[in-house]
Amino acid sequence: MDEPLRTTRSPGVGDLLQLLRDGRPRTRSDLAAVTGQARSTVAARVDALLATGLVAPAGASSSTGGRPPATFAFNPAAEVVLAVDLGATHARLAVTDLAGTVLAEHGEAIAIADGPDAVLHHVADLGRRLLQEADRPGSDLAAVGVGLPGPVEHATGRPINPPIMPGWDDADVPGVLGGLLDAPVLVDNDVNIMAVGEHSTCWSGVADLLFVKVATGIGAGIITDGRIRRGAQGAAGDLGHIAVPGGSDRPCRCGNTGCLEAVASGQALAADLAARGLPTATSGDVVGLVRAGDLAASAALREAGRSIGAVLAATVSMLNPSVIVIGGRVAEAGEHLLAGIREVVYARSLPLATQHLRIVASRTGERAGVLGASAMAAEHVLSPAAVDARLAASPVAVAR
Repeated sequence: MDEPLRTTRSPGVGDLLQLLRDGRPRTRSDLAAVTGQARSTVAARVDALLATGLVAPAGASSSTGGRPPATFAFNPAAEVVLAVDLGATHARLAVTDLAGTVLAEHGEAIAIADGPDAVLHHVADLGRRLLQEADRPGSDLAAVGVGLPGPVEHATGRPINPPIMPGWDDADVPGVLGGLLDAPVLVDNDVNIMAVGEHSTCWSGVADLLFVKVATGIGAGIITDGRIRRGAQGAAGDLGHIAVPGGSDRPCRCGNTGCLEAVASGQALAADLAARGLPTATSGDVVGLVRAGDLAASAALREAGRSIGAVLAATVSMLNPSVIVIGGRVAEAGEHLLAGIREVVYARSLPLATQHLRIVASRTGERAGVLGASAMAAEHVLSPAAVDARLAASPVAVAR
């Protein structure tokens, strides 16, 4: 058996749950040894967690003589969360358990410009339908995680001056959606939740990661020291509105000119190719042409990659990530975009910063957002403070 991880302080009930979240069954004696608490105190706290359903019996441990001791483990199926990934033109929702296992999911085209009232009511309807598909009652819904395609004040969950979300500025997304679904709602920028989803699912051992979404817009989720970084106003990672070095003076919807989004986003590529007589109106049309082997579309995509790489080169020197993950609709076109990015980043960044740098395509694909939204919501539900608050409001007496 592996040596137990010893804590540096006396944990409460919520802290005890964190020790069990790895899913490994433990006995009361194991937990007492790890925490340094009296066995009677640990027993009372385990009983409290058993009462919530977040911990469940996991059979008996091997015996060294006498009756085999009972073991306990985290029960991720106790409750579910609703994960919502909203883009400018798409919605993807999933119901997952508390460990991020997808139980039911749905994706469809939407228009975020329809405004918060229409979109959030539709999301609530889809969420209820997914709960039914997953065969879970509404009472099992512990929290909702939402990603939005614009800057978000994470503490309040309200969008702040989102450039592609007319009518959403300062919208009370947690209040509206929480009222419709009767559950707490956590909201973040869509690229942040994609970064969290990709990191937690595929790169948990990497402390410094940059997730770049290339779709209708362009943005980045920044993970340093294993944590997402949002910046002072929630605007960290807004790559799309950095001017491309030596770029054009093309106007951007943000009001500036020469922004990366104006020259290299899926929408910009579609407009450029349409002006050359190709049938492109959306990012998906561009991807379709590239996959079909169209030379003009492939060349345009590689050039877009070079523009993205020119901006990322400065970011690499500033943040020194170990991994840059490229995701979003346009990244689904394949290696042309990645080749352009790599070409410029490796040429312009300092050798020390790129010595072990990997630039890779997203492994979670279109699920990155819902996996990140699920992780954000589950973390809220399972945090020590939330678990302790739940028990404080329950009739279960717990040794403190």
